[in-house]
Amino acid sequence: MHDDDRIRYRINQLTETGANVSLALSEDIELEPVSRQQMILEAIDRAVTDKDVKQQIRPLLEAILKSQPQTLVKTYSQTVIQITMPKKRYEKIGSPRVGDKLLIDISRA
Repeated sequence: MHDDDRIRYRINQLTETGANVSLALSEDIELEPVSRQQMILEAIDRAVTDKDVKQQIRPLLEAILKSQPQTLVKTYSQTVIQITMPKKRYEKIGSPRVGDKLLIDISRA
């Protein structure tokens, strides 16, 4: 088992239905703010492959984007998991609530 396989997930939603409990989880990560301008420039860098064209349009784009209000965005492609388990198993793990964190091992068996 590698440390990379152990991921902490935060419980976002909890649904109890009789004998079962469903948990909606997403990765518990710290997000770094990224400016919308930076995201646009990076997207254009990926889309435009010609180096000369990039050199010509980048100064124009930067000037246009600098005139716009700067918006910080927190972004990351998260892994989201939905788990349904018997209520007895849920109780054995301590009956965690929304906002609590769970450690889940993801690895190939």
